[in-house]
Amino acid sequence: MADVETSKSLNGLLNGIAQIVYYNNAEITEELLKNELYPDLTQDDFRAMHEKMKGILKSIATANMDQAQLEAFLTAQTRKQGTGGVSAEQAAALSRFWKSHRARVRESLLGQSRWEPGLKGLTWRVDLQTSASRGGAANIPVALVELELVGRAGDSDFVCLEFDEAKVNQVLKKMAEIQEGIDAIVHRS
Repeated sequence: MADVETSKSLNGLLNGIAQIVYYNNAEITEELLKNELYPDLTQDDFRAMHEKMKGILKSIATANMDQAQLEAFLTAQTRKQGTGGVSAEQAAALSRFWKSHRARVRESLLGQSRWEPGLKGLTWRVDLQTSASRGGAANIPVALVELELVGRAGDSDFVCLEFDEAKVNQVLKKMAEIQEGIDAIVHRS
């Protein structure tokens, strides 16, 4: 019966860590987890276990381990000497947790890594500027670009840009440099 309670407490701790770290649930705190799951542990012992499990989950999630990778990783963790490793029961709990939470944690990590706001749409056209505000030359081609940016809440903002030929050439040059940098990285890998 004690093993079942230990397993439930560890599963609750892993779920709590996921709620805090990956699902941004502000209602779950380290103190709540200690009081509800491990009331008999000292604060220092609980903090050490919490940090160890959080670190292991971070390693598993960052690598997006499949079942074979997870098994090898957990086997290595159980063979560690001292307080750095995990017990067989903890490894089993971690394996069960990752099997049921892998997709959701991965989705959360992807969501956290996106830049805000994101580009939802882009439209452009070339027009002729028929007159300048300061009496300058007319019939000069300009590129008009409209960007639709979307935030986490799904709300859209629109940004309109106007480029003359020199600015378009600068943008194209910068994009070519970015492409060359990406190609260099891809070809090295």
